[in-house]
Amino acid sequence: MRVSRRLFIRDGVATVTLGLAAPSFLSAIAQAQGVPSRRLVVIYLGGGNDALNTLISYQDGAYYSRRPSIAIPAGQVLQVGTDAAGNALGLHPRLGGLLNVFNEGRLALVQRTGYPNSSRSHFEASDIWGTANPQSSTGSGWLGRYLDTLPRPLDALAAWNTTGETPRALLSGQSGVPAIPNATSYNYASPNRGAAATQERAAAQAMASSPAIGRPHLAFVNATSRGAIETLDRVAQARSYTPTVVYPNNGFGLALRTVAGAIVRGIGSRVYWVETGGFDTHAQQGAAGGSYGNLMGTLGDGLWAFYSDVRNQGLANDTTVIVFSEFGRRISENGSSGTDHGAAGVMMALGGMVRGGLYGTAASLAPGNPTLENNSGDVRHETDFRSVYARLLDQWLGVNSVPILNGDFRAGAPAIF
Repeated sequence: MRVSRRLFIRDGVATVTLGLAAPSFLSAIAQAQGVPSRRLVVIYLGGGNDALNTLISYQDGAYYSRRPSIAIPAGQVLQVGTDAAGNALGLHPRLGGLLNVFNEGRLALVQRTGYPNSSRSHFEASDIWGTANPQSSTGSGWLGRYLDTLPRPLDALAAWNTTGETPRALLSGQSGVPAIPNATSYNYASPNRGAAATQERAAAQAMASSPAIGRPHLAFVNATSRGAIETLDRVAQARSYTPTVVYPNNGFGLALRTVAGAIVRGIGSRVYWVETGGFDTHAQQGAAGGSYGNLMGTLGDGLWAFYSDVRNQGLANDTTVIVFSEFGRRISENGSSGTDHGAAGVMMALGGMVRGGLYGTAASLAPGNPTLENNSGDVRHETDFRSVYARLLDQWLGVNSVPILNGDFRAGAPAIF
């Protein structure tokens, strides 16, 4: 990398002293810290995504015998090659946009991610992925603990939650995260209009600016109010963004468009949280078409639009997207042509700096295979989901993952960067 005088002054000596007698993970942290514009976009698939119909082992005969009505026909699978165990794999046919990213070498597919004794409760499982602790689904979240490492005072938009309720992953004792589901309606609420509304906002901002010395509770309220008011104009910048591509006209696509606007306008958020639901496919799941096909279309089309837009703006190298769900589905379809709650799933990462490819190995779905568990009803996890978090924290966000994850999960982490 060519280092200019300006870059040296801006980013400090860490930029040009990497690898000098330092452990590799410290060098990676120093590199990430030298790029303050990096951001992480988290896509959560609510309901428990059927990983076996997302990334398909289409030459496994047991896949078809155990899923007679919902298996994806081999001829419709979007082939992506073979994994380290020689399993031929392909994406769902509605994920054509993600196939484009994969073919560019910027989509990583991490198979069989999870943890031992996977919870089958939506609430508990999603909270476990949020706390990054299979033994506890309460307390702060891994991204909230990351935000707590950032310099104080924390930017009011250091993280941006596009859902109405703050997810467990973003909860923290020190760092608040605004919930902005719809940027177009994120305005100062006033019964007045025109000059009167402007004056009312100015008065509220002046009151919130009081330090309230000796009154800690009031000081906290004032600081929270001041932060909220200060975000209004910045969110408006994201709202006015004109994208370079056409986004799907659905909630997921519009949320990603807003995130792209925030990134392009330089809002400065480090983390964005986006959810899309409907993945609890207990009945009438369908194969290439049907309800699950629609879910895959929403996911693939939205992510392709977002990736293309950010890439067109020259910001793909500063943006990483991570995709996961709270658990996978059971291997055999049920009597309602759907699938019930399972265990290991698939994680995805995409972005301009992602090392694309297939990570981990697919399960062999024939009963009695050691890659299965629960009387061969579920896929056994191979990669601890926290190792993916560790890779993101250490080598993308630039912090030491060990205290944030309350353990060292760097060993065996997929080399997605």
